[in-house]
Amino acid sequence: MKETIRVIVAEDLDVLREHFCDLIRQEEDMEVIGEASSGKQLLQLLTGLSASSVPMPDIILMDIEMDMKHDGIVTAQQVLARDPEIKIIFLTVHEDDETVFNAFETGAVDYVLKTSSGEEIINSIRTAYAGIAQIRPEVANKIKNEFSRIRRNEESLLQATLILAQLTPTELEIVELLLKDMKTSEIARHRQVELSTIKSQINVILKKFNKKRSKEVTALLRDLNIQPLIRKVRGG
Repeated sequence: MKETIRVIVAEDLDVLREHFCDLIRQEEDMEVIGEASSGKQLLQLLTGLSASSVPMPDIILMDIEMDMKHDGIVTAQQVLARDPEIKIIFLTVHEDDETVFNAFETGAVDYVLKTSSGEEIINSIRTAYAGIAQIRPEVANKIKNEFSRIRRNEESLLQATLILAQLTPTELEIVELLLKDMKTSEIARHRQVELSTIKSQINVILKKFNKKRSKEVTALLRDLNIQPLIRKVRGG
C-alpha cells in the first residue's frame, strides 16, 4: 500500500493557505491534516495531535512571515526541538541571502517561493519526504558566495592581525582612538603632542595597512570586528 504524506500548511493569508491546501489535496499520495495561520496556532495544533496520539505530520509547509516578522523561523526552531523528525519547507516571497540562511539554520530542509509553480511545490514536498537532500541552484550560488566571503574575511583578518602585530604601542593607541571616531586634532590633544606628529604617525599606519585614508583602515577593522584584539594587545 502506498504511503500517504501527511502535511500541515501554515500561512497567515487565507487565500494562499487554501491555494496550497488545494494543491496538496489533488495529489493521491498526500493529505492535509491541519492548517494554521500563525506560529502560535501551529504549535497548538501540534500539541493537540500529540495529546490525541494522532500521527504527527511528515511535512510542514510554513510561511516565514506570519503574524510577526520571522514568525516561521522562531516557530520552526520550536517545532524541531519538539520533534526533529518533522521536515519543514519554508514558503517565502523573499530570496535575499539573510532570509535563506536564516531559514536553513533552523534545520528546515527546503524553501520555495510562494510564486513557484504548483508542480515545484509538490516536488519539494515529495523530495523532502523521501529524505533527498536537494540544493537548488540559487541556494547553491548563495552558499558559494558566502564561502567566498568568509574566505576573503579570513585572509583579511590574517593580514590585518599580522599588521597589528607590527604596530608600535603608540600606533596601536592611535588606531584605537581612530576607531572611536576621534579626529586628528582630538587625538593630538588627547596624547598631548603636536598635530604634525599625529599626522606623521597616521601616515606610517596607512603605509603599513597599504591604505590612503584612515577611514579605510577603521572600516576594515570594524568589518573584521578586530577591536577586541587591539584592546587585548594593548592590555586593556
